[in-house]
Amino acid sequence: MPILSGSVVSLFFAALLAWYFAKPIRGLRTAFESVADGKLQTRIGASMGNRNDELADLGSDFDRMASRLESLLESQRHLLHDVSHELRSPLARLQAAADLLRQQPDRAAEYIRHIERDTERMDKLVGELLTLARLDSGMSGSFDDMLDLRDLLPEIVDNARFEAECKHCAIELDIDGAGLVRGSHELLYRAIENVVRNAVLYSPEGGHILISARTMDDHLRLAVADNGAGVPERDLAAIFDPFNRSVSGRLSAGYGLGLAITRRVVEAHGGAVHAANRPEGGLVVEMKLNLNLDSELPEGRAI
Repeated sequence: MPILSGSVVSLFFAALLAWYFAKPIRGLRTAFESVADGKLQTRIGASMGNRNDELADLGSDFDRMASRLESLLESQRHLLHDVSHELRSPLARLQAAADLLRQQPDRAAEYIRHIERDTERMDKLVGELLTLARLDSGMSGSFDDMLDLRDLLPEIVDNARFEAECKHCAIELDIDGAGLVRGSHELLYRAIENVVRNAVLYSPEGGHILISARTMDDHLRLAVADNGAGVPERDLAAIFDPFNRSVSGRLSAGYGLGLAITRRVVEAHGGAVHAANRPEGGLVVEMKLNLNLDSELPEGRAI
């Protein structure tokens, strides 16, 4: 009898233990099937109860994965909606211009100018979308260029001054010990230029833009500050999202892709970018890039 009783108790506890481990595994399997069927809102953490083991950790990891997938899919839906919206207006104007051109051939030159302008806008939009897509997919070309920001920044500033002069804005460049950065010359040029042009665009008449570069330990801090109206605090976290436009109107021009490209480029180079309102007024966008400490500067250049 004692042996039989012990065997029954052992079988009972073995079955209980098997149920204890099998239940969350079955729940995880069901959750994976739900996600595979497109139900990305599926979560399993609550069903784990008060467990404190590897299976509970796996449930938490599953919830994070599902949340991330849901967020990415929602972002793609928003992006598709925004692209469709942005293309609808120029396409409608192109159709209207073509119809008017057929009806009034004597005004062909005027309508052709409208057609050219809208096709250029669409070409710019498609080009920026392709840049974002390449960055998101990791197909952004070579990152083996050695760049000295003391050569790159003056070139960007010189080009920006053409637009700044129309608004009588002054651009000040302050470089202190900028070193070498390894990456893509084309992408970094575009990323920095987007921020500088954004500062020029939203600076007031006679405004002042300060571009500063500082070396700090193993990274380069590059900041672009203007004295414009700034951005509402609630919008700061989202100004680097594609097609984002601040309700203040600051980001109402263009497609809202410039700063999105900047963030993707900087992050692709292992850096970070963020924006903040200045206490004295205006916006500052700061980019941090890793310095290439293993390479020497060209002869005659010192940090």
